[in-house]
Amino acid sequence: MKNIIVAILTLAILGLMGVTFMGGGAYQGGERGKIIKDFDSKSTVSGTKAKSIDEKNDRDKEMDKLSALRDKAGNSGAFKVSHEYKSKCASCHGVNGSGEQNGKALMGSKLFGQSEAKIYKDLADFKSGRRENMIMKGLLLGLNDEDLKRFAKEIGEFPARADAKKEQ
Repeated sequence: MKNIIVAILTLAILGLMGVTFMGGGAYQGGERGKIIKDFDSKSTVSGTKAKSIDEKNDRDKEMDKLSALRDKAGNSGAFKVSHEYKSKCASCHGVNGSGEQNGKALMGSKLFGQSEAKIYKDLADFKSGRRENMIMKGLLLGLNDEDLKRFAKEIGEFPARADAKKEQ
């Protein structure tokens, strides 16, 4: 009985594949392939032809350069952090733990100014699953207790590092 059902389903699937292929194909060009081509050549709502993604005017190029320069300046003005912090934490919590970069809020919360003990407790809670955050749990999964303490100590020192950087 099972073999008969499998054979019927296989024939049905092959039949549907044949119908799709004869109708111009889902992705073999045909009528459906022209939709994307037509989309590129149509004008926008304002009546002007849409720019391709690669085309940028001079102002856009200058703004990109300025943004890159601001990012570089913001990162160089920050105090020193470990490579581990940069690779695991900075993308969400900021280079200096402020929770923002270039005045824009990031995904992670502000770490700057929190005590070493609180940060360690939070890291341990994320790792154990007592606090739910899949990103944090994934980042902390391969770390041991000493690694968590090292991260907590480094992040707890951020205010002192910022003060030392200002004095220089």
